[in-house]
Amino acid sequence: MDFKTLNLILSDLLKQGDSSSNFPIMIRGRHGIGKSEVVYQLAATLGMKVVERRASQMQEGDLIGMPRQEPVITDQGTEVATFNSFDWLVECCENPRVLFFDEVDRGDQQVRQGIMELTDSRKLFGKVLHPDTIIIAAVNGGKHGSEYQVGELDPAEADRWAIYDVEPTVEDWLDWANGKVNPLMWDFVNQNRDHLEHKDSFEPNEVYPSRRSVVRLDKVLERASLYDSYKENVDHMTNIAMGFLGMGTALAFGRFAANYEYQVTAENIVYDGLWEKTKSFGLNDHLAMTVKISNSGILDKKLSPEHLENVANYFVTLPSEVGAKFWVLFCGKAQDNFQNPNLVEFSNTTARNGLRVSEHYSQMLTGNVLKAKED
Repeated sequence: MDFKTLNLILSDLLKQGDSSSNFPIMIRGRHGIGKSEVVYQLAATLGMKVVERRASQMQEGDLIGMPRQEPVITDQGTEVATFNSFDWLVECCENPRVLFFDEVDRGDQQVRQGIMELTDSRKLFGKVLHPDTIIIAAVNGGKHGSEYQVGELDPAEADRWAIYDVEPTVEDWLDWANGKVNPLMWDFVNQNRDHLEHKDSFEPNEVYPSRRSVVRLDKVLERASLYDSYKENVDHMTNIAMGFLGMGTALAFGRFAANYEYQVTAENIVYDGLWEKTKSFGLNDHLAMTVKISNSGILDKKLSPEHLENVANYFVTLPSEVGAKFWVLFCGKAQDNFQNPNLVEFSNTTARNGLRVSEHYSQMLTGNVLKAKED
């Protein structure tokens, strides 16, 4: 499932006010796709603090705690040793927290047995979790497990979790990254979608792109101010990118940056009416362009009749499958109960070739797109 679907599921699983059904959740997927990011976003939505533990770095003693210096005397006068729990467990027992175990399938078996007790009975060595504490894990296992040095979950262990396998879409990343990464990087991914991440088998010691490495590269280029003069620094940016993305994607990024000034922007289409610059576009180019326009936020603002005609002129040139997607983006991108201020006017706008937008959309849906009138 994609992240949009996962977030809908999590919102139902973790509805506030019903802590009795806060069952442990495990998110499985490839590395670098944003599993941890989803956990922190979820916690922020719930107004809760995250307590994160890397199961791969834990030992059995990290669960038991440290022995108290002074022994405890029983009623019969026997001295016995007791343990003080570590701060992370006490915090999750005394306060509502999101207890996040990362890399559970890379942990020692003894550690995983302790986590099983937490997931099963919500207690560990006598300490009981707060009723509102939520347990979430992230792993690289599942159908991608053969690519990683991870241990398999046995049936009893897996049965403790509600397990969701995540395969995020490029749109998931574009929605998240819009405004968070430099526009050059965002446009590169939008127009070169196969370079966002490597999905085939991995060769040992090779460097491959991932969603995480793309964002890390973006931060480095931003910090070094290389975006400010990217035309003069294409070779340097390409060399830096090789360490994050591998040679193939780095070279593609360098070529894109070298020609970036010639890229068509959302403003070019909507405000400047330069829709004719897209005449040579292929299907993927148009798909990238429509997503760029949608994510720019321009369509969510009240547009003048001239600007709506510019959009209409572009809309009627689109391949039917892209045009249908663009219509959905135009009408339904914003929040629930949001009415696009341009929808009615756009539907009734007539393009330069004589086609009204609403009529052209109906033709696309029926597979009977008529030839445009000549100017």
